Parts: sequence; structure tokens; C-alpha cells
Amino acid sequence: MVKVGFVSLGCPKNLVDSEVMMGCLEREGFQITPRPEDADVIVVNTCSFIEPARVESIDTILEMARYKTTGSCKRLVVAGCLVQRHPEELRKSLPEVDAFIGLDQLGAIVEAVRPAVERQSWRSGAVGRRATSLYDSSAPRKLSGPAWSAYLKISEGCDNPCSFCAIPSFRGSYRSRPLSDILLEADRLAASGVRELNLIAQDSTYYGRDLGLEDGPARLLRSLNEVSGLRWIRLFYLYPNRVSRSLLNAMAECDRVVKYVDIPLQSGSSAVLRRMRRGGSRREMLALVERMRRAVPGLAVRTTFIVGFPGETEPEFRESFGLAREAEFDHLGVFTYSHEQGTAAETLEDDVQAEVKEERRRRLLASQEKISLRKNRALVGRTVEVLCEGASPETEHLLSGRMATQAPEIDGTILINDGFAEPGTFVPVRISDAHPFDLVGEVSAASHVAERPDAN
Repeated sequence: MVKVGFVSLGCPKNLVDSEVMMGCLEREGFQITPRPEDADVIVVNTCSFIEPARVESIDTILEMARYKTTGSCKRLVVAGCLVQRHPEELRKSLPEVDAFIGLDQLGAIVEAVRPAVERQSWRSGAVGRRATSLYDSSAPRKLSGPAWSAYLKISEGCDNPCSFCAIPSFRGSYRSRPLSDILLEADRLAASGVRELNLIAQDSTYYGRDLGLEDGPARLLRSLNEVSGLRWIRLFYLYPNRVSRSLLNAMAECDRVVKYVDIPLQSGSSAVLRRMRRGGSRREMLALVERMRRAVPGLAVRTTFIVGFPGETEPEFRESFGLAREAEFDHLGVFTYSHEQGTAAETLEDDVQAEVKEERRRRLLASQEKISLRKNRALVGRTVEVLCEGASPETEHLLSGRMATQAPEIDGTILINDGFAEPGTFVPVRISDAHPFDLVGEVSAASHVAERPDAN
């Protein structure tokens, strides 16, 4: 039996692509192994969002190529966004790679891993254009994470004109999956034991528009709320200008939809937002956050900012800093700007020095740390529902879990230092200590589990 090892880089959308490829291979009798040193074939699914992601992808490819001499690997396959975006460059610069798979070729992974297939025929399979495919519920998937949690991709591509983002140039235009097809996959995931469903897209608020579906995001949440077996449904990547009343009402009224939004605002400066081709202002962004919190009591808000965008002055940065301080986000990520080939912003002078970008990033995160600590301290003494995920990565003597307002991998965790719960179960935990990003608690005998309080 041929053993195939996978390395999936980048965002959860890439992870779903990897899981589809693994499902295709397993269906054909291949064995998936987590140990690259034991793999006969290694597949690297790459990311091409920003320069650091591309560097990581190339470094990983070269690292995996070494298993051709130190391990069992006889074939190296590279897939994903980097292939879609830069096929010719990769083909010329990476002779170690035996096959390239573009975003429209996920099903071709079965032939790409077969040693009998000629290298050159698959090296010419990279595409270098805007992707057009969209997987559906008939595609097999092998979940790579815990059995109780999964990502579900509701669409592919993006139509937003953000000047800093190259994703539409290789992921393609926005393509929504039919609601009925999403429900089929959700039913199957729930039947397999998934209790937490994380809905992902480049822009979830655009869902259904290309299908003529009115109030698509709200209809999607209300339909998924009826899927038996699901406990938490979380919606990622909301675009600020399209957060509708119907969507917020659905979030407030659906008991399985967690009170959590991930809404990248990118900047608090109206001038910077105009250069980003997004629009809005600090005042409008703050009003939006307040409107969401009024509509959905107890809502946790995650956002991201880009600092050092071309032309960003210190006063413009302070607008972002002030927005973050006033809005008191529950979770905040900060990225430093980098030029991306093929974007509108590439024509602008990248005139903010690297050290200034990094200093602004640190200032924003330091301010957010104080906000997060205060919010977390407000939870001490309360009992919250926690999804237990097993032993903590930090120490086997503690259990680790998450509240509904903590998304997997990107937000903080709950460290359980007293009591026991099986991984994948939901338990009441009394919070006993707070840190800027993580909380500490003990399994409680209380039958009532409190929601995260609205700290605003």
C-alpha cells in the first residue's frame, strides 16, 4: 500500500482542499500517514497570500524534498495557491518536484501520486489562471483535525476590489455552493460526530448573491441551525459593508449559532480605507460594532488590521489605534503590509519603513493585551460552556478547551486544572484565573452554564 504524507499550509480554506485530496486518495486505496519520513509520496499544499506565506511554502517544499534521500519518499507533489499563481516559476526553479496540482485539479491528485505517471505530463498540468472549480458534497473528505470539529467551505473566490489582496487573481470570482449541497455535507459531518462547524469563505456576507438567493447568509444559518447533532456553528470572514439586519437577527435567534463574528476592518482611517478600496471611516466602523453588539447580546468580535499600508501616516495609524481602543475587540490580529504582485496597491510606493510597520504592530497588540486581560478578568467566578479538546499542548497535566467565543487555532483557550472531561465533550467550567489570552478554570458540577457577558 502506497503511503502518502500531507503538509497543508495557509488558511482553513486550504485545509479543506487538502482534506478533499486526502479523501480522494483514501478512496482509491492509498494510506495517509502523518509521518513524512515514512511516506512514499509527499504532498505539500501551498499558500500564496502574502510574501511570508510564499517563503514558508518554498522552505517547506525544499524540506520535504530532503526525504527523497533521508526517508522513503520517491515522489513529491506540490499543490494549491502557489501553483495556481506562479506555475512557470515553480516549474523552472524546483526540479525536485515531480508533479504540480492547481486549484482546479484537486481530483487529479490520484494520478499525480502514482509513480508510473511521467513527471513531465504532470509538471505541465499547472494552470496559472483564475480558478473556476467549486467542490461539492459528493467530493470525499478525510478530516485532518479532531473528530468533533470541522471547517465547511460555503463558497470559493472573491469579487471584492481590495487593493492589497491578490486572491481574486488566482482563486477566481465568487462562487457560492448551493444551499442544499451545503446542508448535505453538514448532515454528513454531523452524522460522523462533528459538533462544531466553522463556516468559511473569502466573504461570507456575499454568500448566495451569485445564485440570486435573497438574504443568503441568514438563510444559511437558519437552515444549518436545524441540522441534528451540531452544537456550535461559527461564521467567519464578514465584510463590513454587507452586515445585514437579517444576518444579525439570525445570529441572535439561532441557538446553535455561536455569538461570534470575524470581521476584518483593516484600518480605522478613512483615507487609508479609500486607498485600500474598501471605504468607511473610524466613526462608521465603531457604529457597526456597536450595532452588532446591540443586535446580538454577548457577541464576541474578532477583527484584523493592516499597518504600514502605503502612505499611512502616524495620524492615520492613530485612527486605527483609537478604533481598537474604543471598540474593545475581543480578539485582534495585526499584519504588516507587504506589496503583492498583481494588486492595485503594488503601483503605490511602499514608503512606510519596515521598522515603523513593526513598531505600529507592537503598539496595537500591546493595547489589545490590556483590553483582553480586562475582559477575561470579568469572567472570573463565572461558569461557561467549554468544548474540551484533551491534554494541553503546554503540559499533559492540564486539559485544554474553548468557549464558543474562542475559535480554533486563532483565539485563546481555557486551561482546566481541576476535574476531567472527555475530549470532544461540552462541560461547564468555572473560571478561576485570567490571563491576556487564556483563562484557567475547573470542571463545575453546576447545571447552568453562563454565556460570555457583554462587557460593553
